[in-house]
Amino acid sequence: MTKFRGNSSTRTARSRRGGSGSWTRRWAAVLTAGAVVGTGLTAAAGQAQAADFYTPPASFDPTPGSIIRSQPSPLLLQIPGVPNQWPGTATRIMYTSQYQDGSPAAVTGTVIEPTAPWRGRGPRPTVVIGPGTVGQGDQCAGSKMMALPMAIDVTKPSIAVNYTAPDMYLLLLNGVRVTITDYIGMGTPGVHTYVNRAESGHAMLDAARAALRVSGAPADAPVAFSGYSQGGGAAASAAELAGTYAKDLNVKATYAGAPPADLAKVIDQIDGTAISGGIGYAINGLQARYPVVKDVVQRETNAVGKNALERLSTQCIGDTALSFGFQRTKSWTRTGQPLSSVIKAHPEVQKVVDDQRIGRLKPNAPVLLEGGVADDVIPNGQVNQLYRDWKAQGADVRLITNTIPPIFPGLVINHTLPMLTTLLPATNFLLTELDR
Repeated sequence: MTKFRGNSSTRTARSRRGGSGSWTRRWAAVLTAGAVVGTGLTAAAGQAQAADFYTPPASFDPTPGSIIRSQPSPLLLQIPGVPNQWPGTATRIMYTSQYQDGSPAAVTGTVIEPTAPWRGRGPRPTVVIGPGTVGQGDQCAGSKMMALPMAIDVTKPSIAVNYTAPDMYLLLLNGVRVTITDYIGMGTPGVHTYVNRAESGHAMLDAARAALRVSGAPADAPVAFSGYSQGGGAAASAAELAGTYAKDLNVKATYAGAPPADLAKVIDQIDGTAISGGIGYAINGLQARYPVVKDVVQRETNAVGKNALERLSTQCIGDTALSFGFQRTKSWTRTGQPLSSVIKAHPEVQKVVDDQRIGRLKPNAPVLLEGGVADDVIPNGQVNQLYRDWKAQGADVRLITNTIPPIFPGLVINHTLPMLTTLLPATNFLLTELDR
């Protein structure tokens, strides 16, 4: 069940899209595609890709959104070399974004031009999808798994999954151009700065710029952002940074499902769950950008903790769940306190974590948020706080609250189910706003 707060236009775009029967047919096609996606499998996927594609050149155009390089990227079940296949033509790209200090960063991703026509107003719109948590290793990059969205690398070993297919196919069926970013440091050299507010937002906004350029679309074509969990945080960050970092973009809407808007509360929540290793992703990302965090982590972690952080930096989420599921971070510290307590004991680290807080800037376009009352990964309270923070600034923000009761807390079921149940309302919201 879901409860809606905000404008009723979030509930449906069916009158403009051909009624509920049309949606049923489209959704059935997506479910069929999703079932096939789940069966994709390849060994040592990194060897099958052009490995040097992910190594940036010694110099490149520092302008945000510039295309550094691109190459065709077949989608699932497509025959290489055959043009205009369903559901669209995919291009793997490397584009310019920015690190949090403003220096240029090379980021990879995928742009898919749909075969379906856009039947709404104006030029074809673009939606940038921020993937949810897929891991921190380079082999986890979604752009490496567009043809076979599950990969097993026996040399590591590692299991990687790209689960953006439902969002992607549903948008493509409606004639929307889709761009999926790999984020900074995912696939490319360096540490993936997981849930870094500035770098996540930059990667999303510059992916939109890059998509418009590589497709030859008008510079003022409509743009929207979408994501769940880590992707929800990236989308929310893009929404509030758009007005200052990317004034050139014609941003129409953002859907941010279960966004980790307050990292301190999220770290507390997931400790001891099936994906408690995700805390290590966050710590690794913060260490890479903030020397003060690295100093404290080196002092306060024991040998077990240091080893865990090193292993996590090269893992995908499946590996992490198998290796660190249900562990508690108190086993990683020299004092036996959880990492959340260590953070609270060091004001300088608290400040860094607080710098990742989303909600202090006003989005320049409508936003739909989602939170679940029993979400065992992303606390619903901090989603509600983000809603209040943005409303207080006068933002056009709406909220869906999932009321699914607790199901085996800690197994992440209550985090996963709302992602699926909110998919259609979120897509309706985006299509409605893009067609205004």
